[in-house]
Amino acid sequence: MPRPARDLRELVEGYLAELALAPDLGTLEEPMRHALGGKRVRPVLCLATGDAIGAPVENLLPAAAAVELVHSFSLVHDDLPALDDDRLRRGAPSVWAQYGEASAILAGDALLVEAMRLALSYPSGSVARELVDATLAMIGGQQLDLEGGAQLDHLHSLKTGALFRASVMCGLWAADVPVGEHPPWRDFASDVGLLFQIVDDLLDGDGYVALVGEEDARRLAEEAAERCRAHLEALNADAEVLEEIVNGLAVRTT
Repeated sequence: MPRPARDLRELVEGYLAELALAPDLGTLEEPMRHALGGKRVRPVLCLATGDAIGAPVENLLPAAAAVELVHSFSLVHDDLPALDDDRLRRGAPSVWAQYGEASAILAGDALLVEAMRLALSYPSGSVARELVDATLAMIGGQQLDLEGGAQLDHLHSLKTGALFRASVMCGLWAADVPVGEHPPWRDFASDVGLLFQIVDDLLDGDGYVALVGEEDARRLAEEAAERCRAHLEALNADAEVLEEIVNGLAVRTT
């Protein structure tokens, strides 16, 4: 029987706490750890994917942590004055506001490299390739956002969806699931990312809410959640915890 999502989160928290970050980078570990807050949605999704198909979750922890470090890197850099210029992140000072812009840039760089080190700990390069592709998509999405004029669906698919897809797919790669079994999982992952983004926009009052209005945005979120559940029903997996994650994303308030 798959482990509950709360147990998976505890595993991630423990693994990240024991992870030796920046051993040769002097004082950079402190801003790096400052960046590692959050709900752990993506690494838990990674572990839950592998657990659903019977893979030992302990074997998936490096992949799950790598996903979270990529997420953290992206937030550290997005908060910089040159991009979103955010002084707060999760109710606390953002990394650049707390430690300065130069240290924030270096901390973000180090988080990304550490993520790749973890991804490359697997015998094949598949986990690393998936994360590289997702990271490049996120960076490309950020550039499109700066330029303006991009279609919202495409923009969110890059900025948010890419790492949600990687969260699921890295779980499959780390569990050595054959490539031929990947497509329905990737479809599920795409809809999970879309669900997360629409609900995020509903909470912030922008994005899809600004484009189609709150009522239609709620309808889109409900439709994305239903597609996620339909994907899970069609998969040859014990998807109870994954459905729990979907349901939680659909009703989240923060």
